[in-house]
Amino acid sequence: MNEAKIKSLIEQGEGIFIEFKECRANLSASVFETICAFLNREGGEILLGVNDNGEVTGIEPDCVGRMKQDFANAINNPQKLNPPCRLSIMDVECEGVTVFCLAVPRGSQVHRCNGRIFDRNEEGDYDITANQAQVTQLYMRKENVHSENKIYPYAGLDELDRDLIDKCRKRAVLHGKNHPWKDLDDLSLLKSAQLYQTDSTSGESGVTLAGLLLLGQRASLLSAVPHHRTDLILRKVNLDRYDDRDFADVNLVETYDRILAFIAKHLPDPFYLEGTISISIRDAIFREVASNILIHREYTNAFPAKLIIERGQVRTENSSIPHGFGLLDPETFTPFPKNPVIARFFRQIGQADELGSGMRNMMKYGTAYGGADPELIEGDVFRMIVKTPDFVAQSELVETLGKTLGKTLGKTPAKILELLQQDPHLTVPEMAVQILKSESAVQRGILQLQEAGLLKRVGGRKAGHWEVTK
Repeated sequence: MNEAKIKSLIEQGEGIFIEFKECRANLSASVFETICAFLNREGGEILLGVNDNGEVTGIEPDCVGRMKQDFANAINNPQKLNPPCRLSIMDVECEGVTVFCLAVPRGSQVHRCNGRIFDRNEEGDYDITANQAQVTQLYMRKENVHSENKIYPYAGLDELDRDLIDKCRKRAVLHGKNHPWKDLDDLSLLKSAQLYQTDSTSGESGVTLAGLLLLGQRASLLSAVPHHRTDLILRKVNLDRYDDRDFADVNLVETYDRILAFIAKHLPDPFYLEGTISISIRDAIFREVASNILIHREYTNAFPAKLIIERGQVRTENSSIPHGFGLLDPETFTPFPKNPVIARFFRQIGQADELGSGMRNMMKYGTAYGGADPELIEGDVFRMIVKTPDFVAQSELVETLGKTLGKTLGKTPAKILELLQQDPHLTVPEMAVQILKSESAVQRGILQLQEAGLLKRVGGRKAGHWEVTK
C-alpha cells in the first residue's frame, strides 16, 4: 500500500467496498461496525484519517502507536468482534500526514459486532439483527461461498484421526507455548478452531468439511470429498509421463508434509546467507507454495491439485473461486483467504504465515533461488510458477557437456552427468537402474568424469553428494 493507492481509493469515493473514517485521535465504535459489515458482505477497504468528503486529515502523530495497539486489542476481543478476525493496520504517509488503511476480507462466517449483526450496502453499514429473513439469507450466502463450513451432522470425533489432533495440539504449543489449545480436550479444540459448528438455522451440529479435510481419517474424508487428491509429479527426463510421482489423497496436514518431502527429494537447497545467518530459501519459498495449494483451493470442484517439477521450474494448479483474473502484482495485490478456517488452522500449528507475508517471502527469495520472480496467475484455476536453480545455465551446461561426452567418453557418462544435475544425492545402484546399465559400468563412467574434471564427490559416502563442475 502506498500514497498512490490511497489517493486512488479516495478518488473512487465511499461505496459498498470503500469507507472513510476521520478518527484523528481515537478509534470510533463505527470502525468495528464497518469491519463487521465488510466481513459479512464482500470485504472492502477502510481509510482512517480521511473524512466523509474525501479530505485527508491524518492521524495525530502522538496517537499513532496507541491507536494501533487499541485496534490490536479490540480486533482480537470476541466481545467486540465475534468470531475474531486477524487484521492489521497499514500506516501510509499521504500528503505529509499518516493515514491508516485496513484491508478487510470477506468473512467465512457470520460476524457480530458487540453482539449485533451488520451488513453492507452502498449507503453504509446497517444492523440486520432483528430482520430474521436477512439474517437467514446471510447464513445461506456464507455457506454457498465458503464450502469449508459445510456441516456433516453425522460426523463426529470417530471420523477424525485422534492421534493427529494430539500432534497438532503439540505443534501449536511449540509454536506458541501459551497456546489455548494446550488445556483443551479434542472436542473443545475442534470448536475453538471452528472445525465443529452448529447451524443456526437448523440446529444441527457436527464436524465441518474443513475439519474432515484437515484431520479426517482417509475413509471418512474420501466419503465426503471422493475427488480429493494432490498430484506430485517429477517430469524432467521422461516428458511424456513422469520420472517420479506421489499421489496424496489423505488429510491436509499429512499432505502438507508430503509436498515438502517431495520438494526436498527433488530440488536443491543452495547455501544462502541472510546477514550472518544461513537460511533455507528453498524451504521458505515452498512452504508458502505448499500451504497455498491447500489453503486456497475450492474443494467442491473435482479439478485435482497438481505440483509438477520440471526442468528449471515448478508449476502448481488448483481450482479456485477467483476474485480477479490474470497475473497478480505483488505491489498492489490484496490477499484474500479462500478458506479462512483452514488458513487459520495452518497458522496455529506453524505451517503457514500471516496472510500476505508468505507471499512476500516467496517473492523476496524467488529471484535468488531460480533467477526470476515467481508468477501467480488468478483464474478459475489458480496457477503458480517458481523458477528453480537448474533453470538456464545448468541445463545448458548439461546439454553441451552431454554432447561432448557422448562423442568422447560415451553415452553412459553423459547420462550420469544429466542425472546428477537433477539429484546430486543419487547412489550408484539408483543410477544403474535409471540408465539400464550395470553398477560397474556406472562406476567406470563416474571415474571418467572425475578424471575429466567434470565431477567431484563432496562429503562422505553416506552423507555426501556429487557436484558437477565446469
